[in-house]
Amino acid sequence: MEFNLNRSLNTMRPVERVYGGAIPASASTNKVLRNTYMLLSMTLLFSALMAGVSMTMQMGPMAHLLSFVGSIVLIWFVLPRTANSAAGIGVVFAITGLMGFGLGPLLNAYLSMANGSQVVMTALGGTGAIFLGLSAYTLTTKKDFSFLGGMLFVGILVVLLGAIVNIFLAIPFVSMAISAAVILIMSGFILYDTSRIINGGETNYIMATVSLYLSIYNIFVSLLHLLGAFNGDD
Repeated sequence: MEFNLNRSLNTMRPVERVYGGAIPASASTNKVLRNTYMLLSMTLLFSALMAGVSMTMQMGPMAHLLSFVGSIVLIWFVLPRTANSAAGIGVVFAITGLMGFGLGPLLNAYLSMANGSQVVMTALGGTGAIFLGLSAYTLTTKKDFSFLGGMLFVGILVVLLGAIVNIFLAIPFVSMAISAAVILIMSGFILYDTSRIINGGETNYIMATVSLYLSIYNIFVSLLHLLGAFNGDD
């Protein structure tokens, strides 16, 4: 089970300037939004490519763990230092590439099961539908979902605690409940992060990209767990 551990970085934001003067709010917001979605699209494609490489190499479960740990190290210790420079883009690709590479063993495991390809494709389609639907809703209504921040943070802590406890209990129903909760929480973060961008609360498209990527990643993995369980193979 993966979790979005990058939320504490949301307080680290740059002051955006052009030629020494402030950018008009609408122009600045549109620029951040455009750059975020452009970078997000490229990193999702790169992540998928790295997942394919990992699957072709038949990487074992240890690759999943090491890739996840490596990406967390980059998120916590490297990204905050580079988010305001061009080097940050390279760090984003390193993070998403590692996480994509770590998906290889998990995808191979599901594809080896009965109806595994259907499970993977359904999870992929469901993830896309959730992200596009929530993003479109937020962009259309321009509602401010900043009030969700505290609740979502508490939700992550509760789910993380439940996941740790269930490592020892190994109760399938609890595992499914945790996956469902992660999908709901990450969906909330998509609303929250997108709202911050369009309302001027987020001015760093590198940080915004990582936050949205992590939400998409966690939704996809959690959908795999749920669909695999309903398929009788998880």
